Amino acid sequence: MKQPVIVIGLGELGSVFARGFLKLGYPVQGVTREMSAEKMAQNIPNPTAVLVAVGEANIAEVLNSMPQQWKNTVILLQNELLPRDWQAAKIDNPTVISVWFEKKKGMDSKVIIPSPVYGPHAKLVCEALNTLDLPSFTLSSEDELTYELVRKNLYILTTNIAGLKVGGHVERLETEHFELMQAVANDVLDIQDWLTQQSNDRKRLMQGLIEAFHGDPQHGCMGRSAPIRLTRALKLAQQANLPVPTLKRIAQEQP
Repeated sequence: MKQPVIVIGLGELGSVFARGFLKLGYPVQGVTREMSAEKMAQNIPNPTAVLVAVGEANIAEVLNSMPQQWKNTVILLQNELLPRDWQAAKIDNPTVISVWFEKKKGMDSKVIIPSPVYGPHAKLVCEALNTLDLPSFTLSSEDELTYELVRKNLYILTTNIAGLKVGGHVERLETEHFELMQAVANDVLDIQDWLTQQSNDRKRLMQGLIEAFHGDPQHGCMGRSAPIRLTRALKLAQQANLPVPTLKRIAQEQP
């Protein structure tokens, strides 16, 4: 019998992955806010994997309280995720997926582009998504993972923050507000460079951003988390002593 897959957080994304694991024949044990992961780990000390599917606001707390015996089986999928997040929780070798499909309540999953995966359980994640006809692929190096995570952060933050000013969808952002998009993206990448402690390839990242725009041209720019993302970005910029003039201007213009 296959060992269970633990799913911490049973929202929209957690439920998608749980269904994929079940279709592969793995028992799935969900963990909600009301349940103790430590007690669960006593009953299931050696799970196949532990998928952390909580929102980015809760990821640090969940990782820092992760039972020790589960730490070498972790799968992460959050937006705004970077290596420093799991390193801070002393999780050395997680599997990480940059999720490029959208799942909202009452609607099927909508693919933007294939989702890249890296780590010990990359094959398992890809197989689970394949059962649901959600395209994914494995990465060959940590450097490629960092690129993909920064690209997703660039997409989320640029569209959300620019969307606070102009609204609309990503095709309109690219074609009608290109200078604003570029200015927001430059501020975002300044922050990403600081967070990753390296100079990321901006030309490649901007090409990757436009590729994602073309994957779903009608994708809305401004999600409900946009104001929170802007506030978080400005806080990081302040810590890094970065000017981020465009982000500050957009923040000042908010009602």
